[in-house]
Amino acid sequence: MAGDTHLPTEIDPDRPSAARIYDAFLGGDHNFAADRAVADRAVELVPDLPRIVRANRAFLRRAVRFAADRGVRQFLDLGSGIPAEGAVHEVARAVRPDARIAYVDREPTAVLHAREVVGADPGTVIVHGDLRRPGEILADPGLAALIDLSEPVCLLMLAVLHFLQDGPELTATLAGYRDAAVPGSVLAVSHVTAGTRSGQVDRISDLYNRTGTPLVVRDGEQLAALLRGWEPVEPGVVYAPQWRPEPADGWTGDPGDSLSLAVVGLRA
Repeated sequence: MAGDTHLPTEIDPDRPSAARIYDAFLGGDHNFAADRAVADRAVELVPDLPRIVRANRAFLRRAVRFAADRGVRQFLDLGSGIPAEGAVHEVARAVRPDARIAYVDREPTAVLHAREVVGADPGTVIVHGDLRRPGEILADPGLAALIDLSEPVCLLMLAVLHFLQDGPELTATLAGYRDAAVPGSVLAVSHVTAGTRSGQVDRISDLYNRTGTPLVVRDGEQLAALLRGWEPVEPGVVYAPQWRPEPADGWTGDPGDSLSLAVVGLRA
């Protein structure tokens, strides 16, 4: 992609993007030299970072299956990033073939590639928008035509809330989605935390701060406080590999080394 000379004007290949950096961690090819430079430096600081990112993807799959097993057939992936193997529509439809999925991201590269992956699938919509504007997102014509908010929905906020600063905007963002979700809805969140490696996380935070996408590291208590109005299911707020692990996930070692918290909540 670094050699693509026909990029939309809103894509700046010289400015690192959180979505494209994440794609680089996963070994994807929808990223540029500026993104790979940040990813490479991050891996120098935390050599097993690709394994940590894969653990986050494994939690995504488990959370989606949890919601689908409960009968939820609508999924709203907020800050969805660039689709990778085991995307939400693939996992959800393995359980619920009638599942409907909306992907939302503000990164143009993520939106363009998602549209390539999904194609003309009538049960999936890609929304180019900022999750911090829930009113606009939920009123998007494509999303509104597919996602029926009078029915339960699974809201996914995977590895995205740590890019939102504390304050009224974050509170209003979370309230906007919570208040739109009917009882029986599900919220799944993963979030960067210091875990057992606070020094390394501090250096990663400094790196992201220099890209113009500051990283906010929170602990379990701080994350739980953000999720008022949702009832956590067992085991509550835990490290990502500890949330209902499956043998195929392949995590070994201290769960705190995953540098990621995970929680799933139900709307009462």
